[in-house]
Amino acid sequence: MELHGKNIIANREVESLGKKFPAFAPAQGKHIEPQFEEATSEEVDRALQAAEQAFHAYRQLPAERRAEFLDAIAEEIVALGDELIVRANLETALPKDRLTGERGRTVGQLKLFAEVVREGSWVEARIDLAQPDRKPLPKADIRRMLIPIGPVAVFGASNFPLAFSVAGGDTASALAAGCPVVVKAHPAHPGTSEMVARAIGLAAEKTNMPAGIFSMLHGVGHKAGTELVKHPLTKAVGFTGSLRGGRALFDAAAQRPEPIPVYAEMGSTNPVFILPGALRERGDALAEGLKNSVTMGVGQFCTNPGLAIAVGDENLPGFVNKLGNLIADAPPGTMLYPGILQAYEQGVKQLSELSGVHKVQSNHTAELDRTEARPALFTTDAETFRQHHQLSEEVFGPSTVVVRCNSREELEAIAGNLEGHLTATIHGTEEDLAEFKSLVSILENKVGRLLFNGFPTGVEVCPSMQHGGPYPATTDSRSTSVGTAAISRFARPVSYQNFPQSALPVELQNLNQRKLWRLVDNHFTQEAC
Repeated sequence: MELHGKNIIANREVESLGKKFPAFAPAQGKHIEPQFEEATSEEVDRALQAAEQAFHAYRQLPAERRAEFLDAIAEEIVALGDELIVRANLETALPKDRLTGERGRTVGQLKLFAEVVREGSWVEARIDLAQPDRKPLPKADIRRMLIPIGPVAVFGASNFPLAFSVAGGDTASALAAGCPVVVKAHPAHPGTSEMVARAIGLAAEKTNMPAGIFSMLHGVGHKAGTELVKHPLTKAVGFTGSLRGGRALFDAAAQRPEPIPVYAEMGSTNPVFILPGALRERGDALAEGLKNSVTMGVGQFCTNPGLAIAVGDENLPGFVNKLGNLIADAPPGTMLYPGILQAYEQGVKQLSELSGVHKVQSNHTAELDRTEARPALFTTDAETFRQHHQLSEEVFGPSTVVVRCNSREELEAIAGNLEGHLTATIHGTEEDLAEFKSLVSILENKVGRLLFNGFPTGVEVCPSMQHGGPYPATTDSRSTSVGTAAISRFARPVSYQNFPQSALPVELQNLNQRKLWRLVDNHFTQEAC
């Protein structure tokens, strides 16, 4: 596929008067062709006008039509073949095997949402039948369900160029809900973004979708993204990225005349709690597992374990020494783009300068012209950790902080003072859990996903997954950006009172043609009513 570098609005390539920027190959340390055109204010407006026009037609389509569209997108992404993997590898330096797996995840979640749409119970239909003879007042017939919210702005993430980008989970769940999507492509992989956007366009044509159902805009700075959020036709935002970026979009949305929800997944250090029994039984294995999790993908996962907390008994020094040796032997890796490497190096430098903190870093030499980062380990005690908030903040990349506590009370005090995170992990035995019984309760209020004797890197796409957490992990701890529950972010409830059957949505009609699970007079059933 020959890339054109243009913005795509309502399935058309658009000539732009905006500035141009090149793609960058981080492993080669050089710019690559073609040049990509930044979207202007006029193009942001055109994309959202087209989305609004498409919304009214798209939301009325039968569920099967929307499901066919999602399936078609998956098929067109597969049809891009190895060319997509080659381009994504060039723009991100992520291994081709990793990208092939990520493509499978992207295709799989599109098909999963197609199944959700076909089955249909996601609309949460609730029916309270009329009771005209009820005393002292009759009861009205009231029926409630979720309907699509409107055009959604989606921001591609740098670290997942497929699964959290143009056709990623935000786009898939918004389209499944019945919402048109305008994607702000991430400038770190613009060519990959264009290829996937064109695949979505082909799928839209083949399934006869409204033209404005999807658009994709380029941009290096914040201008296009901010305008997307502030535009009066945008009704919700999906974002994965930094705390600063997500908070800026959240604040912009809150300042609109009509505030809108921003579902932003942001920073998280994903604390790992290592209890005495686990250290005693498998300290070396834990060190190996933690090192692998920290350095996986050069630490560029939102679930990277950037913090480990343990009670300092006689087994802890051996664990720390083993982990330090593993980190010292770990090779450097190419990060996604120069800016992310600079932020990582700055974070490592800041932690290194703190009194009471010991650093171990990879002994290998990093080639900066290949955007390489060296893994790092920091160790400290609980008192120093309490004194320096920086130690609890995310350093995005292959580093982690190990905190030594003197007692269970000290460890649980640290847990209680943590901010919100995506995940928390407990390594221990059943006896440990009994002794540290308060820890689980504390962590339930701090994270969206709790793991036992595992590592947080790797997020299963399934109905029970919760990928979100209290602020600052996300802007809305009630939502998830992974799994089928993500669809509810882009819908809102409407009740219909005393409507005739012919005027009701099919999901709320007595006959229940689609055999949905519905709450009828406070009982779940698939039967007609």
